[in-house]
Order: sequence, then structure tokens, then C-alpha cells
Amino acid sequence: MKVLTIVSHPRRESLTFSVAERFVQGLADAGHEVEVADLYGEEFHPLVLEKDEPDWENPRKSYSARVQAEMARLKRNDGLAFIFPLWWYSLPAITKGYIDRTWNYGFAYGGSRLPHKKVLWIPLVGETEESLKKRQFDAMISHYLNVGLAGYTGISQSGVAFLYNTLAEDMDSEEEIKQHYDSLLKRAYELGYTYSDSVTQT
Repeated sequence: MKVLTIVSHPRRESLTFSVAERFVQGLADAGHEVEVADLYGEEFHPLVLEKDEPDWENPRKSYSARVQAEMARLKRNDGLAFIFPLWWYSLPAITKGYIDRTWNYGFAYGGSRLPHKKVLWIPLVGETEESLKKRQFDAMISHYLNVGLAGYTGISQSGVAFLYNTLAEDMDSEEEIKQHYDSLLKRAYELGYTYSDSVTQT
């Protein structure tokens, strides 16, 4: 399978990118073809300007050259993965803007659907699993990603794999913190290696 991995973080030395690298390695080791979209590195513009505004009377509208190029990249892949830090219990602005511009009318909805079989969302969560679940934020976020985004655009298999406690809260020793981060990176590799199966998990 060809899998496009969309990564959102302003720093290449971040944990988000370390997770992405391990995830992509898992994909490759499992025999998948991999393409990476580094939204910050590519300076993707997240604002929807007039050229990329949906035209409800014209599903065949020709969008900007940048968006058309991104649509072509999306179409040459069978599966998707989004790796991003969870900010304000949602997607980073650049990730949301990517979806706003490229999952556009006439391509992802409005008489057409995305061509992808699967999508896996990997949010890096600063707080603990217990904390995120306390007010059912995990369920809210999963429903939004799996149903509001993937389901609406025709992707039948969508899953969310939270990576918790990325700030290593309540961990005092360097060894404990290192083990925790190692476990997150191991989990990222496993998600890539088992992508065909893990994508249906929520």
C-alpha cells in the first residue's frame, strides 16, 4: 500500500517528528511505500483564499496550483496518516487548513469522495490518558476525526491512536522519562508496522 504521512510540527527535532520517523520506518519495514508531507517544512499556507473557496454551483472548479498539486499527491496514495500535537483538543491550525484547502468540494465531497481506503490519526497528547478521558475528550476527538472528517469524505476505515503524556508529567527521574519516551517511539513503530490492522482501532 502507498501511504501518505502528513506531519505537523514547526520543529524537526520535536517528539512529533521522532514519532513520525519511527512510524514511517514501521511502514517501510512492513512493505508499504511511504511518502511524507511536512506541512511546516513545505510552508503550506493554511488559509482558504478566494481561489480555493468552494463553489457550490461548480464541483469541477479548478483550484489553485498548490492545491491541485496536493490533490495529485493525495490521489497517488492509497492510505493516509496524520501525526500532530493535540492543541486545544483539536488539530493544529496548519493541519486543519490543509484539510480545508485540499479536501475540497468536488474532490473530497460534493459528488466525489476521497480515494483512500484508510486513515490513521496519531495525536500526541500532553496530558495523561486518565486526564483526557475525564471529560470524554478522547471520545469527542475520535468522533470528530473518524466520523466528521473521514466518514464524511468516504474513508471507510479510520482510527485514532493517542500517544499520551508527551510532557512526561509526574516523572522525576531521567531514566523514567527516557523509558516513557522510548515506549512512545516503540508504539509509533508498531502503528506503522501494523498499519493495515491498527488503522481500524479507536
